[in-house]
Amino acid sequence: MAQINPYLTFNGNCEEAFTYYKSVFGGEFRVFSRFKDMPGTGIPDSGKDKMLHVSLPISNETILMGSDNNPAMGDVPMGKNVSLSVNADSKDEADRIFQMLAEGGHITMPIANTFWGAYFGMMIDGNGAKNSW
Repeated sequence: MAQINPYLTFNGNCEEAFTYYKSVFGGEFRVFSRFKDMPGTGIPDSGKDKMLHVSLPISNETILMGSDNNPAMGDVPMGKNVSLSVNADSKDEADRIFQMLAEGGHITMPIANTFWGAYFGMMIDGNGAKNSW
């Protein structure tokens, strides 16, 4: 069964926001990585210390996740900075859900194995919602 979690994108203040969320909800970060941790980034020096990915468990079923927008891409407008992260039980299930949601939408990153060990992809689904795996 797939699990869905909120994913927030920030314009440079992700670490500050997640430090605050941690003070509110408690817990420990599961992942706390920066753009400089990504191989072959092409990220300008000014953005290398920004957050590539952070995750904070809120409950047994919910993980709040986030990142800073890639500085080379410009700012993310408010209202377009929230997406859903879908975690599937298998690659087959991930492929099935990804392909169905992508129909009529726009794939921004094809689903594939990544350097951080996840099977991951991103898209705007056929209904206009932003999703990632």
